[in-house]
Amino acid sequence: MSIKYWEFEDAPLKEKLKNVRVREVAKIFFDNETEAYRFALLLLEAKKNKGIKLKQVPDQIPIATAKRYLDFGVQVGLLKHEDNAYIMTDRFSKPLKNIATYIKAWTESDLDEDIAVQFVNVRTEKQGKRGGKPPSAPGEVMAPAQQE
Repeated sequence: MSIKYWEFEDAPLKEKLKNVRVREVAKIFFDNETEAYRFALLLLEAKKNKGIKLKQVPDQIPIATAKRYLDFGVQVGLLKHEDNAYIMTDRFSKPLKNIATYIKAWTESDLDEDIAVQFVNVRTEKQGKRGGKPPSAPGEVMAPAQQE
C-alpha cells in the first residue's frame, strides 16, 4: 500500500474534490496499474449495485482474485462484508481523514465513469492455467500408460 499523504493535504484535496474518480481511490492503495484496475472495477460495481456478491463479479476478474481484493477493501475500511455481500462503508481512522473525505465524495457522486478509459494500459484478460495436468475434454477417457 502506497499512500501519498502530500496529495491529500488540504490545498491539493480541494482541487481533487472537484473531479472525483474511482481511479484515484484505487491508486491510493495500489501502484500497479492492473491491481488498481481490478480493485477499482470491484469498487465501482459495489457502488453501482449497492453491494456486490461473489457471483456478481465481472467476467474479466477470477472469483478468487475478486475475493482477495474485496477482503482487502474490508481490511482498509472501504467495504463491509454482511450477508454474503460486500457493501460500501466509511470506517477510517483519523490519520486518513482527508483520504476518507475524497473517497466519501466519490461514493456520493453520481458521475458515470468509464473505467476502460481511466485504465488504458491494463491487461484485462484472465491469466492461463499454470502447470498441472492438461485439461481433458468432457467424456474423454485417459489411455492407460504403456508398459515396456
